[in-house]
Amino acid sequence: MDNVTVFTHPLVQHKISMLRDINTGCKEFRELIEEVAMLMAYDALSDLPLEEVEITTPITSTTASVLSGKKMAIVPILRAGLGMVNGILALVPSAKVGHIGLYRDHVTLEAQNYYCKLPDDIENRKVIILDPMLATGNSAVAAANMLKEAGCTSIKFMCIIAAPEGIKHFTNIHPDVQLYCACIDEKLNENGYIVPGLGDAGDRIFGTK
Repeated sequence: MDNVTVFTHPLVQHKISMLRDINTGCKEFRELIEEVAMLMAYDALSDLPLEEVEITTPITSTTASVLSGKKMAIVPILRAGLGMVNGILALVPSAKVGHIGLYRDHVTLEAQNYYCKLPDDIENRKVIILDPMLATGNSAVAAANMLKEAGCTSIKFMCIIAAPEGIKHFTNIHPDVQLYCACIDEKLNENGYIVPGLGDAGDRIFGTK
């Protein structure tokens, strides 16, 4: 699929193996989520536009490249998406951060919206939606819907683990949104959880059950 990018870098795959391990503790899990997000963002942001400006070095004056065009915003899906924020802010500290709160109805598996706070100028920004897991795809679809309703025209979605069912659902509804993931797992189980997956990312990031 043209709008799906899977990261195969050895460092990313190594860290995902550590994320999957049930013996990985909360602190290390949280750090790994940030590190994987940063490694993915390094490539996912390779299309950011540049412009030339004049600067003065300690030796002479010269031209240099700086980011130009639309500014960025990152929008984590609460709560697990918060774990990816700092990894991307380390690369683009000027990015604004919005928040979308969604939870899964455990009977219907549909996404239920309970919170949305976006930058005032979100429609003028390049937006990256963050969520470590793309399972059914319902939350990702809902988040993209909300951003489009807010006027956003440049949207990407970044996750770490994805199920084939979630990718199909998301790309069918939002074929114009580039999807980035670090690993496509086998399937969803009967409860809508990714197999083999890594468990509940939110619980493992924040130490809750």
